[in-house]
Amino acid sequence: MTIKTRVAGVGMVPFQKPSQAGDWDSMAEEAIKLALADAGLNYSHVQQAYAGYVYGDSTAGQSAIYRVGCTGIPIVNVNNNCSTGSTALYLARQLIALGGAECVLAVGFEQMLPGALGNVFHDRKAPMERHTHVTHAIQGADEKAPWAAQLFGGGGRDYQERYGAKDETFAKISVKARRHAANNPLALFRDPISLEEVMASPKLYGPLTRLQACPPTCGAAAAVLVSPAFAAKHGLDARVEIVAQAMTTDTETSFEPSMMKVIGYDMAKEAARQVYEAAGIGPGNVAVVELHDCFTANELVTYESLGLCPEGGAEKFIEDGDNSYGGKVVTNPSGGLLSKGHPLGATGLAQCYELTHQLRGTADRRQVEGARHALQHNLGLGGACVVTLFGQA
Repeated sequence: MTIKTRVAGVGMVPFQKPSQAGDWDSMAEEAIKLALADAGLNYSHVQQAYAGYVYGDSTAGQSAIYRVGCTGIPIVNVNNNCSTGSTALYLARQLIALGGAECVLAVGFEQMLPGALGNVFHDRKAPMERHTHVTHAIQGADEKAPWAAQLFGGGGRDYQERYGAKDETFAKISVKARRHAANNPLALFRDPISLEEVMASPKLYGPLTRLQACPPTCGAAAAVLVSPAFAAKHGLDARVEIVAQAMTTDTETSFEPSMMKVIGYDMAKEAARQVYEAAGIGPGNVAVVELHDCFTANELVTYESLGLCPEGGAEKFIEDGDNSYGGKVVTNPSGGLLSKGHPLGATGLAQCYELTHQLRGTADRRQVEGARHALQHNLGLGGACVVTLFGQA
């Protein structure tokens, strides 16, 4: 019998452009201190920590956490591409569930460079070589388009060929993201944009334009997870519970001739299936979702992989406003990656930050009224997908 896991505290620093951000360790320190203060705990209570980052040297997690304290606890460094932050959360939750600890810290941070993502090492094989081979077989290579835009833009074009969605449908997701981000002081881009502005921005690949891609940013976020017994012993406000959680990686279907599958459609669908089955509820019970909108195309296809709308129904879902306030399920009330930015190691924990406040009823002008369950989706190509269902304990 596994032990339930509660979220005792969350912390997040404002995400910033690379030219404006501080050092990775100072951002992580601030996020950790905010999470501990939110929980009402000291660092001495933490029994183990997981530190997530992608672009950094080995044991950067120790260096960042040592700024808060040196207590000799196990510190595990985590790197799982864009799903790194939620992978740290997954490991922290798993440790508590199995009885290995009662108070665990998960922190994610990233200090990124400007511009499109690229490989760090050029003297060895790339980890995504198999994905690249399949992508080139499906759609060739465009030397002018960023690699990530080719992947997700290809996924968007695959969707259009299957179901006929218009280019404007994808662009409306960016408009919605900015509208939500206007109420989030921690988001990088908070000014509204029009559909015309999104469509007129430089073309990237497939249906995507530049304003449909998340910006590279720097930032940090953290969460303190505890067991119910620990929460009761210390009198903590730990009303938010991780009800169910799943991590999936690629299966052979990811390498079929479908760009939707290459970008993780099946990984997300299976992770969501496992979560709904474990929780005993369906997507209709979810009021708010933070999902991985690195590009608008990924948000659109993820509506369907998470079961928020039927297959082929994403365009109607968007046109009817069912992805926003007043609709069926509010997606990315924080503004998502499109507006917050995407510091790879921090993103999954920033999603946890938002959903914890939604279920506490402390999300201010972003609050989704009556939310009792909240779903998180964090995707990393190469690949890993983490889906987490939060609920009110």
